[in-house]
Amino acid sequence: MFERFTKDARAVVTLAREEAVRELGHRHIGPEHLLLALVQDDGPAGRALRGQGLEARELRARLARTAAGGDPLDPEALRSIGIDLDAVRRAAEETFGEGALDAPPGRWRRGERGHVPFNKGAKKSLELSLRHAISLKHNHIAAGHVLLGVLHDRDNPAVWILKTSGVDVDSLRTEVTRLITSEAA
Repeated sequence: MFERFTKDARAVVTLAREEAVRELGHRHIGPEHLLLALVQDDGPAGRALRGQGLEARELRARLARTAAGGDPLDPEALRSIGIDLDAVRRAAEETFGEGALDAPPGRWRRGERGHVPFNKGAKKSLELSLRHAISLKHNHIAAGHVLLGVLHDRDNPAVWILKTSGVDVDSLRTEVTRLITSEAA
């Protein structure tokens, strides 16, 4: 399948790996890492995501607070049961140092090398990017198609991040489709 990937789509996959392992210390590449790489893309996918107010720095910070394979700490949910996440984070960092809550045991250290697999969600997103390219009658898979693949599964962590960031996923899907269609014409 990767033979159909354009240079920008390959760059997104490579950057997703770098973000997952080197920047975040995660042991897999998930759709959320693809999203983080896509927001940094210079093409239609990145423009559409940034047009929704998303920034790589903010997404990276959210993912850094995500336990490997777990759910992100949700400040609103914790506040509803009387826990102030910011106060807990400050106390932990005062006692154990900066980022104490960002690196649970068992995570890789930044910069560690080795095979990093795509998890099931990322594999599905990449497979769906091919489906979206075919449905748009494109003979290649660009970064915009990868974003459509990520957006396709409403239950993956990347879509959850988008929704909790206030992004209208349906309008984002429409916008990126419009952009990649007009660019291909």
